[in-house]
Formats: sequence, structure tokens, C-alpha cells
Amino acid sequence: MRLLRILFFHELRSLAFAAPTCVAAVVFLSLMGWIYHLALADAVGVSHADTPVQTYFRAFAVPLLFIVPLLTMRSFAEERRLGTLGALFSTPVHAAQVVVAKFAAVYAFYLLLWAGALLFPLVAWGMLGGLYGDERLLSLPSLLGGAVFVSVSGLLYVAAGIFASALTRSTLVAALLTFCALFVLVVFGRVLQQVPTGGYASVERLLASAEYLDTFHHLDVFLRGIVDTRPLFLFGSGALAMLGLATLAVGARV
Repeated sequence: MRLLRILFFHELRSLAFAAPTCVAAVVFLSLMGWIYHLALADAVGVSHADTPVQTYFRAFAVPLLFIVPLLTMRSFAEERRLGTLGALFSTPVHAAQVVVAKFAAVYAFYLLLWAGALLFPLVAWGMLGGLYGDERLLSLPSLLGGAVFVSVSGLLYVAAGIFASALTRSTLVAALLTFCALFVLVVFGRVLQQVPTGGYASVERLLASAEYLDTFHHLDVFLRGIVDTRPLFLFGSGALAMLGLATLAVGARV
């Protein structure tokens, strides 16, 4: 445990002072601020079933597809390219410890970015809530549900980026692999539900189960303030599988 803690803080410091991380933070917060501004502008003077907070979180995939690749692409690819990964494994450390430490560092920074993004609805409520008295400005169940969703789903998305970085020594290739993997993970369930069944009952039953893989369906549930355990298992088990594959990939290439 002590070795894992040392690796974690080392990776966290390396991540915090890396140029791609600073770029990712600026891009993410700027993009989320712009998205929330659009959500507020869309709600002005128009009666919507959705609150600005719900509209805000429904656009989570836009920054996700760009930020996670920037945060994870250097995890193993850069060290493999520079030759420092072999030096690390010359010490008494296991591949699983390195993978977990890198994952935990990126995930912690991912949560920090989202914590900053959650300030936009809170600041808007503080500045405009008393002026307009509009309760839609801060829907607490939606805000908390959205925060839980991005935290839980982030486990799988960050783990996918770590796995992609473990497969190559090129940071660009790692970023592209992560982008493609995230795109598939986010839209696969929704696209699968649109496949025509041809009237076959067996196909209809199979496609009905695709709702379990629909990321946006789970997001809608969380935005209603309902914490469903099914996506917790889906994203948690998926993250464990990705980290397991990353451990095998790192161990095979050392």
C-alpha cells in the first residue's frame, strides 16, 4: 500500500505539471462554461421540461471525447517512447500497481475538472437566483445525480484511456484509440436500440436489453435524482476489465 501511495502521488505530480494537462483543463472549463451559457440562453423565456442543469449534463459527451484522451495519452505511451518504463520495472514494483496508480491519478484529476465545472450552475444560482427567483436555475437532485453519473461513468472512460495508452508508444495513436473507444462506449447502446428487428421476437428481446448499455438512458435516470445500481455495476465492472487488460498489455511489453 505504501508503494502504491508513492506511485500515485508521483503520477499526480507528473500529470499536474504536464502541458497537455494544462491544455485539457483550460479547454474543458472553457467548453463547459460555454455549454452552460448556451443552456441558460436556451431556457430564457421558453418553457422547457428540462432545467438548465439537465441540459448542461446531457452535453457531457462533447468535452469527454477530447479531455480524456488528453489526460490519458501520456500514461504509458510517453514512458515507453522515452524508455523510462523499463527503468521503473527494474524496481520491485508490479505492473498492476503501476496501472492502478496511473489510473487513480488521472481519475482524481478528472474529478477535479468536473468539480470545477459544477461551479458554473452554483455561481449562476448565486448571481441570478435571488434576482429572478427561478428555481430551475439550481435543480439540486439533477445536480447531484449528474455529479454521481459523471463520477461513476468516468471510471470506465478513464480506464479505457489507460488501456489504449498501454497498447502503443505513440501518444497520438493512444489519443486516437481512446477517442474511438469512448465514442463507441457512449453511443453503442443508443445505436443498438435503433437496429430494425424485422419482426423477430428473439431479436426484439435482444435489442430490448440494449437499454442496459445506453449511456444516455442511465444519465436521464440519474438526472431525475434516482441512483440506479445497474450502471454502477456496468461502469465499475467495465473499468476493472479495462485495467486488467492494461495490466496484461504492460506486463507483456516490459
